[in-house]
Amino acid sequence: MFQPFLDRLRATGVPVSLREYLTFLEALEAGLVTFDAEGFYWLARAALVKDERHIDRFDRAFAEAFRGLDAIAPEAVLAALDLPPEWLAKLAERHLTDEERAAVQAAGGFQKLMDLLRRRLAEQTGRHQGGSKWIGTAGTSPFGAFGYNPEGVRIGQDESRHQRAVKVWDRREFRDLDDRVELGTRAIKVALKRLRRWAREGAAEELDLDGTIRATADRGWLDVQTRPARRNAVKVILFLDVGGSMDPHVQAVQELFSAARAEFRHLEHFYFHNCLYEAVWRDNRRRWDAQTPTAEVLRTYGADWKCIFVGDATMSPYEILHPGGASEHWNAEPGSVWLNRACAQWPAHLWINPVPERFWDHTQSIRLIRDIFPGDRMVPMTLDGIARGVRALGR
Repeated sequence: MFQPFLDRLRATGVPVSLREYLTFLEALEAGLVTFDAEGFYWLARAALVKDERHIDRFDRAFAEAFRGLDAIAPEAVLAALDLPPEWLAKLAERHLTDEERAAVQAAGGFQKLMDLLRRRLAEQTGRHQGGSKWIGTAGTSPFGAFGYNPEGVRIGQDESRHQRAVKVWDRREFRDLDDRVELGTRAIKVALKRLRRWAREGAAEELDLDGTIRATADRGWLDVQTRPARRNAVKVILFLDVGGSMDPHVQAVQELFSAARAEFRHLEHFYFHNCLYEAVWRDNRRRWDAQTPTAEVLRTYGADWKCIFVGDATMSPYEILHPGGASEHWNAEPGSVWLNRACAQWPAHLWINPVPERFWDHTQSIRLIRDIFPGDRMVPMTLDGIARGVRALGR
């Protein structure tokens, strides 16, 4: 019966294997979740999703496959009323928490609540809005939708108003982690974590538990051992394009910069405009009076640094290919010369482009920059793109 759900997951781009699908069915057969829409969601997600990049796709597929799962239709309630009372009581004992059972008792007991619902359904002949008695919308009646009553039965409502039955698949808290969309700060951090390389640096300030146990066993008395803390040893130099055609991408670049700051202990950054030339700067407010010669940057940071350019690579081809082609000053050497020097100095180099990849072939300057940053050395600013770029930096 869950084959359409599996088909929807695969159509949405969630790579579900047959083994994972069978695990999901086995969990259901074992009775891990019954009569609980939210629990069913969590069980399905735990069994069928391997990578958090696919959680947003899973949520969309789940919402499409099981829309209205948490709604209680009047017909379903009437059918439940025909069950033997002792069955309903047993179900309540099995599936309600202590707090929920106490809430039902506050309404006069489960049977009283169901009897009252039966009478209301028999008496009411039309739709009702507001109030505290009839089955309807808004108001404080214990039956209906879009209102509030702490001991109620929801009827005819496809989503919760007071989160007493939360539809987590509609909340989609991981929507910025889909590897086909542009990134938020949190998602960028997830991608950049793959670039970490841990090393023990600094003073011996962290307890070495294994070493302490070994030393104590060897000496016969407590011998506390310490060691340097583990820190991310990766060193990154970041070149950020600013101004002009990059203005629409300011927020995305800020998020990338913020994530990089949080992930890398050793991070240096410089700004440039359109293409790399003979000077860069650290503070855009002092762009013209506090520049740093690019040759000095090349001499200062060794080949063990990883170099990342962030820019849309959208400019006049003359800015890349010809002396004097820069849009704001006279450049004695073409931008391509400086980019090639940077790539030679830092073999682990990458260009992250906020322009969607499908448009790259339509812009001549992007094609020219891709000749300098071939293959996965230029990637789009998506989770999948940065993941590809991180792998390229690690080679």
